[in-house]
Amino acid sequence: MPNITIKEAPEKKDLTEIIYTRRAVRKFKDLPVAQKMIDQVIDAGRMAPSAINKQPWRFYVLRNKTKIASISRQIAAVALHGFVHSGVKEMIKAAGHLLHFSKDFDFSGLSDPVFHGAPVVIFITAPTDNEWAPLDIGMCSQNMMLTAKSLGLDSCPVGFAKYVDQTKSYPDLKIPGTEKVALAIILGFGDEKPLLHERKKDNVFYID
Repeated sequence: MPNITIKEAPEKKDLTEIIYTRRAVRKFKDLPVAQKMIDQVIDAGRMAPSAINKQPWRFYVLRNKTKIASISRQIAAVALHGFVHSGVKEMIKAAGHLLHFSKDFDFSGLSDPVFHGAPVVIFITAPTDNEWAPLDIGMCSQNMMLTAKSLGLDSCPVGFAKYVDQTKSYPDLKIPGTEKVALAIILGFGDEKPLLHERKKDNVFYID
């Protein structure tokens, strides 16, 4: 049981409303996030179910703005370098899409192409020998993002964060060789209100 008391727990809000209003935000205000809020978000992640209750997740929190931007550019360069050398033009186009570049953006001018100026980046790792960890971390990260929304924060899961192990700054994160980065969650006070994307309705099948 995580070290969290009723006094420290987030104010109770309607869960359904939080689920329906959470969005992936990629533009943040230049405001710090209180330590207490980060702790609450991580505590919520710890409450996720996991296979055989192994709780495989570990959290590496980065808040230094300069380091975040530097690692962001390094990850983008690694990803794009890999796509270019694949020789597949479609993959190069996909890189721009995955990094959320618009057609008007100049990659060379982006200061933070992967983490989008978020003041907090939480790298979530999994043991390299746990095949079920990705599923566990998916549930963990959803808990974190919903709790962030309940606290007035915005967030976005960043799959490209897994490329951080190919950057020169990776040793600075002090992640053991027995772990790998599964994804990162970026947190902050959003400076945009993304519209809801249409949800598919033809994907439910009742087997009686």
